[in-house]
Amino acid sequence: MTSTYDRLVGLLAKSFGIEADEVAPANTFEDLELDSLALVELTLAAQEEFGITLTDDDLHAKSSLTEAAEVLDAKQVTV
Repeated sequence: MTSTYDRLVGLLAKSFGIEADEVAPANTFEDLELDSLALVELTLAAQEEFGITLTDDDLHAKSSLTEAAEVLDAKQVTV
C-alpha cells in the first residue's frame, strides 16, 4: 500500500487502539466501529499528521481506508 495508507493505519493504531494487522484496505470506518465523534478526532489527527485541511465531508463512516488514503493524497497534492 501507499505510505499515506500506512500513516493512516498508524493514526488509527495510535489514536484508537486498532491493531494494524486487524485492518484491510477495504475496511470502512464503520467496519472499524468508529462513530461520528471518532471520525472528527481522526480528521483532526490527520490534519496534523499530514499538514492539510480537511472538511467535514472528506471522511465518512462508509469510506474505506483506501478511499480515505486517496482523499489525503489528493489534499497533499493541492497544498
